[in-house]
Amino acid sequence: WAATACVVTGASRGFGRSLARLLAPQLGPGSVLLLLARGTGSGTGSGTGSGTGSTGLRVQCVAADLGCEEGLRRAGAALRELLQDASFGRLLLVNNAGSLGDVSKSFLDLTDLQEINTYFSFNISSALSLTSTALRAFGARPGCSRTVVNISSLCAREPFRSWALYCAGKAARDMLFQVLALEEPGVRVLNYAPGPLDTDMQLLARTKTGDAGMQRQFQRLQESGRLIECSVSAQKLLQLLQEDSFPSGAHVDFYDV
Repeated sequence: WAATACVVTGASRGFGRSLARLLAPQLGPGSVLLLLARGTGSGTGSGTGSGTGSTGLRVQCVAADLGCEEGLRRAGAALRELLQDASFGRLLLVNNAGSLGDVSKSFLDLTDLQEINTYFSFNISSALSLTSTALRAFGARPGCSRTVVNISSLCAREPFRSWALYCAGKAARDMLFQVLALEEPGVRVLNYAPGPLDTDMQLLARTKTGDAGMQRQFQRLQESGRLIECSVSAQKLLQLLQEDSFPSGAHVDFYDV
């Protein structure tokens, strides 16, 4: 993938970090890997940093909290600055950033409007805003390809007790990107559900989920060794992107590949 502008959100840890490490060797001459992350985990600075690897790939790291307006403005500005470069022949945007929310609460506990709006602002609104910003900045260049990935979940399809916010957020994101696929047939769109990953989010799931039955299910997943390593799931996503045969807007689960 020469001359590719590749953007990964939530790239400082977990699935985003694993995916970025797998994508980097695939990016050929003239490519840039832009990593957006709320935290400053390994590989991301406290502000904006950049570097060039031995293969000539340029890596930029931008610390931006996509859950607040200032962070979203910073991320949007970084995207516009990067994507104005007409030398790119490919855009790959991976919307990975997301949060679980307070899963100790049932539906009836969710009465705080600020808590609800803050959750949806980070998990839905920022993905919509960033994707629109990126696609507008890149434009429909003749002969160029544009691919947008939304990191989805089984929760986009099935309700989980105590997980009202997470399920609603994932379902809304899936539908947003299905609409994008319908409106923009020149853009390749994929909703990828990475499976039950062995991450901090799963630790929260099996210790904080309010519904006791759901909590036991998550505990059994971990105890039986059925959690998936981030690098294994990221490799399947990379395979999907390389084969590029999925219907645009499709929801593809880890276990479908």
